[in-house]
Amino acid sequence: MLLLCLPTNISLETYLHIVYITIESYHMAQQTSAGRRYVQTFISGFFVAVPVTVTILDKLAYVARVEGASMQPFLNPDVGAQSDVVLLNRWSVRNNQVKRGDIVSVVSPRNPKQKIIKRVIGLEGDFIRTLSYKNRYVRVPNGHLWIEGDHRGHSLDSNCFGPVSLGLLHGRASHIIWPPNRWQRIKPSLPPNREPLDAEEDDE
Repeated sequence: MLLLCLPTNISLETYLHIVYITIESYHMAQQTSAGRRYVQTFISGFFVAVPVTVTILDKLAYVARVEGASMQPFLNPDVGAQSDVVLLNRWSVRNNQVKRGDIVSVVSPRNPKQKIIKRVIGLEGDFIRTLSYKNRYVRVPNGHLWIEGDHRGHSLDSNCFGPVSLGLLHGRASHIIWPPNRWQRIKPSLPPNREPLDAEEDDE
């Protein structure tokens, strides 16, 4: 699942204030068909057509549109619907402080020009039962993460390229901010049966 970075040439507070006002306007405009057309046009320009600018804010946080199906059903749950837009917190990962179950943005090990968004399954030192990797079990090396997409079989992740260096970590997804009906805080959560193996299994 790819991330398309959106501009941050205004303050984060201002940006989120605009998003909040836009959401309020969205709900009001839904009362008329003309209003719906206006909002759709506005959002298209707001999230897509604005110029890309790199500022100090990029060191703190930025927003990105999520493309693809690898994180379904949590992200982009409805095929053909609007893509989710997430707030990525860069400050929170400045010391590589992430938790199991966090959704993170990393530079793709396959293509350094792309950023991908996946869920952290294992931290350094964890013993992981892989899904389709060349080794059935993997000990995550120091300075690495094991990341996976929620949509098994439809994700290029650690089961394809192995543990990912913490140096490729780019941000942690803290909120879904668009579309309005998807607005929510993102909490760490592991998919069923994807917890690292315990000490007893470690000895197998």
